[in-house]
Amino acid sequence: MDLQEKRQLDLARQVAKVKAHTRPWRAIIALILAVLAAIVSVAAGDNFHHWSTSEQLGSQVVAVATAFAFCLFAIIAVVGFAAKSRDFMQPVTGRAHAAVVRYTIVLIGSIATFFITLALLKVPIDQLLVGGAITSIILGIAAQQSLGNVFSGLVLLLSHPFGVGDAVSFRSGAFSGQIEGIVTEIGISYVRVETADGILQLPNSQVLASAVGPGHPAHQDASTQAASGNAPPEPPSAGSAQP
Repeated sequence: MDLQEKRQLDLARQVAKVKAHTRPWRAIIALILAVLAAIVSVAAGDNFHHWSTSEQLGSQVVAVATAFAFCLFAIIAVVGFAAKSRDFMQPVTGRAHAAVVRYTIVLIGSIATFFITLALLKVPIDQLLVGGAITSIILGIAAQQSLGNVFSGLVLLLSHPFGVGDAVSFRSGAFSGQIEGIVTEIGISYVRVETADGILQLPNSQVLASAVGPGHPAHQDASTQAASGNAPPEPPSAGSAQP
C-alpha cells in the first residue's frame, strides 16, 4: 500500500466496521442450499450404478439436476465469502493483499466445487487428480520466486516490522551492503523505498531475509521536506557573510 492508500485506510476502517456487523446472508443461504443439493444428489445416485442403465431414469435426472444446482449454489457461496474476507482484510493489510486473499479463496473454492460436482456426477476423477497434482508441482516450481515474494509480503504485513512512511535501513548480502530510505509502499511482490539515489523496488523475500533497523532521522526529514516542496535552507556562503 502506498501513502495515498494509507490515508484512505481510516475511511475503509469505518466502512469495515459497518460491514462487520452484517453477516453474508446470501453466501450462508447459498452454502446451505448447496449442501442440501449435494445430499439429494448422493441419495438419488445410490439408486443406480451406471448412467447407461435406463431403468432409473427419474433418479438419474434428479441426480444430474441437483449436482448442477450444487455447483451453482457453491459458486455463489464461494464468491460471497471471498468478498466478505476481502472487506475484512482490506483495512488491515491494504487493498492489494486483500485482493490476493479474495482470489485465493475463489480459486480454492472453485477447484473444490469442480471436483465435488464431478464426484456427484459419478465421473472418475482419479486421472484428473493425478494430472492436477503434476500440473501444480510444475507451476509451483516455475513460479517459486513470485510465490515466495507474495507469501513474504503477507508475513511482512502480519509481523509489521515497519510501515509506510518509516525511515528504515536494510542490511543483507543480497543487497550488497546496506540500503537506507523511506518506505513508500508495501506491495504484493515488492517494497518500494525512497533512497537518496532514487526509488528502489526491493523483493519481499529479500526484505524478509534481511536485517531491518531504524534509518537516519536526517534522511527522513530531508525526504519529508522534498515531498512537501520545501527544500532545506542552504548555508550562507563566505562571500555573503557580513563584517
